[in-house]
Amino acid sequence: MLHILFLFSLLFSISNASVTEICVADLKGPLTPSGYTCKLASKVTAEDFVFSGLGKPGNTTNIIKAAVTPAFVAQFPGLNGLGISLARLDLAPAGVIPIHTHPGATEALFVTRGAITAGFITSANDVYIKRLRKGDSMVFPQGLLHFQVNSGKSHAMAIVSLNSPNPGLQILDYALFGNDFPSALVEQTTFLDDAQVKKLKGVLGGTG
Repeated sequence: MLHILFLFSLLFSISNASVTEICVADLKGPLTPSGYTCKLASKVTAEDFVFSGLGKPGNTTNIIKAAVTPAFVAQFPGLNGLGISLARLDLAPAGVIPIHTHPGATEALFVTRGAITAGFITSANDVYIKRLRKGDSMVFPQGLLHFQVNSGKSHAMAIVSLNSPNPGLQILDYALFGNDFPSALVEQTTFLDDAQVKKLKGVLGGTG
């Protein structure tokens, strides 16, 4: 009798594997804290599990001389519910990925080309910085401020992995100077003078 029950349980788990193994994102539905709702199984294709964007260099002709190509759930629906995502970093000479944070994920970086100086700041304000070369990796704990800078003379590139399909991103410079955060409050909370704040708002598109 126990043998029959075990066999029935095994067959039941196999027959329901497709329910629990994948949940391809229905990007037309709402994004919730637990992810997107699942696309109908009849609509799922192999293309949902393939992303080709990381093979293409990003456009680094911008103010930061850098580009980030994300492979998050919005670009890669098959990641939904799997607890992982990817991105490609391209940094021209003097390029920089400004100080930022991923509220929902820890990041692991792997340098594939050039030299990148990277670091993070803990909540105790301890700073950990390292110059990385091709083949080196570094990890940035979830939610902590971190950055990457091209510290070589040629193009640098890295691939990052994050332990969330939707890790979130907040760039400190844009949070302070790229919106309508009133200049008087920015000055009061950062100890910067009015001229500096207005200059940075002008560069980053902020108002107020």
